[in-house]
Amino acid sequence: MIKVHTKNLVTTITLDRGEKRNAMLPSMLVDFEAAVRGISEDTKAVVVLGAGKVFCAGFDLKVCAADETGETMRALLTGLSSCVVAMRECVVPVVLGVHGCAIAGGCAMLGGADVVVADRGAKLGYPVVKIGVSPAVSAAFLMSAVPAGAGRALMLDPGLIDGVRCFELGLVHELVEGAGDVKGRAMEMAGVLAGKPGVGVRATKGLLNELTEGVAGRAGEGLGVSLSRVGSDEEREMLGELWG
Repeated sequence: MIKVHTKNLVTTITLDRGEKRNAMLPSMLVDFEAAVRGISEDTKAVVVLGAGKVFCAGFDLKVCAADETGETMRALLTGLSSCVVAMRECVVPVVLGVHGCAIAGGCAMLGGADVVVADRGAKLGYPVVKIGVSPAVSAAFLMSAVPAGAGRALMLDPGLIDGVRCFELGLVHELVEGAGDVKGRAMEMAGVLAGKPGVGVRATKGLLNELTEGVAGRAGEGLGVSLSRVGSDEEREMLGELWG
């Protein structure tokens, strides 16, 4: 459910569960983190994409609802945090392309990227408060990317915003007209980055990682808050209603 392909110094990592809108499973996140941390020495840029009609609709909540122990949700939250940190710590630039939507865990993935491309009509946000789950796992990364007031609103408001608004806030860095344009532009930008002197780019990425070390370091705090809500009566009831 994760595809990895390297060509012309660019490694492309694709969420490959398009028939389920790339809804995340714990195994997908394990494989994704391994792919990011296992890039070859020849790679000069990474592109993250989603197969099918959308980038990612978040966690597979049907699987979560079927697991009364909450272990699936815990594994997803932990895996998501690890994936975002892995992208942040990657030694080369990471370009992420959002087409169609990036919701909840899908939106959280943006926090690990250096450059985010999205189409104007894409829908993004963190609506998991509707099911009694805290999106705090994303908080450290979101609050470093957008103004504080906007970040607080996105964390607390279960609504979605479009690509244009995300661009205005700084959550998205490059806008394209349609969903079909995202992949091409993301690959183009990665190619430009890969064409720059590798030593200089890696040194710059390393410095950026040092300057923002506190963000990745506080990821564990956000994860802890999100994990604390797993298994609550509210969460179980809302998940049950969602799939009942």
